[in-house]
Amino acid sequence: MSTAHQIVDILLAGLIAGLVAFPMSLVAPRAATSVGVAAAAAFYFSRHPWGVDEASGREYNEQLDELYERYLPF
Repeated sequence: MSTAHQIVDILLAGLIAGLVAFPMSLVAPRAATSVGVAAAAAFYFSRHPWGVDEASGREYNEQLDELYERYLPF
């Protein structure tokens, strides 16, 4: 996996955090940031698991990798 793929994953995780936290801040402002960060971490670590040989969601990750390879130059 290239550095560009990881950078895009980090940007997507930030987007997920914002999409979760901002609407939730209208309902539960104290928990919004924590829940947004948890959602972003869940996305990122499902893409890059630590200490796991067989990652669940392999098909999902392969589809994202194919999409990245189509649009990223390297």
